[in-house]
Amino acid sequence: MLKHHTESHRTDRMGWLRAAVLGANDGIVSTASLIVGVAAAHAGLPSILLAGVAGLVGGAFSMAAGEYISVSSQADIERADLDVERRELETSPQHELRELAAIYVKRGLDPALAGEVAAQLTRHDALGAHARDELGITHETRARPLLAAGSSAAAFAVGAALPLVSVMLIPEGHRVVGVMLAALLSLALLGAAAARAGGAPVLIGAARVVIWSALAMLATAWVGSWFGTPVA
Repeated sequence: MLKHHTESHRTDRMGWLRAAVLGANDGIVSTASLIVGVAAAHAGLPSILLAGVAGLVGGAFSMAAGEYISVSSQADIERADLDVERRELETSPQHELRELAAIYVKRGLDPALAGEVAAQLTRHDALGAHARDELGITHETRARPLLAAGSSAAAFAVGAALPLVSVMLIPEGHRVVGVMLAALLSLALLGAAAARAGGAPVLIGAARVVIWSALAMLATAWVGSWFGTPVA
């Protein structure tokens, strides 16, 4: 008796996972860096919170707009390529059939089998076969601008909220270091979770996020302390 075999793949997560991880990472890093820079300039808590909230709102909209424009451009290219392929299938069906068979030959099938596979797939869904095997466009990897924009903006807002909460809980004398440590811990967890969801090594995923983010926050802390130091 044959057992039913199922496999779990992660390609269907690519669109929203990339946007969500990028949004959350940017939300934590940019807002924490902003807060650290303002705090290092010896600003009061109201000024720090104002800067942080402004960064959260502006950053979320910026991420949404950037993702929507970027992914829409990708979607435009995909549609244009599919339109070209659709016209070629209408005007030169035999040429397209030979082209599809040649792709399968390059992938290891013998010419006779490649021709039969190409013919059957063409009868079933010619455009789908060319989109997948010639253009590399699949249902899982198709560009989805609204999904990418929404995921990125929501993730940015959630990420940005973490340093805002931490700065309210940390005493004044320890705000700079405390916010940095809280942000780096959040980023390490985010990097590990993203790596696990994507099937990558967890420690590497966490480390690469923490290292670059630490550099960003150290840079803004230096800028803030420089501008916050009275000049004689």
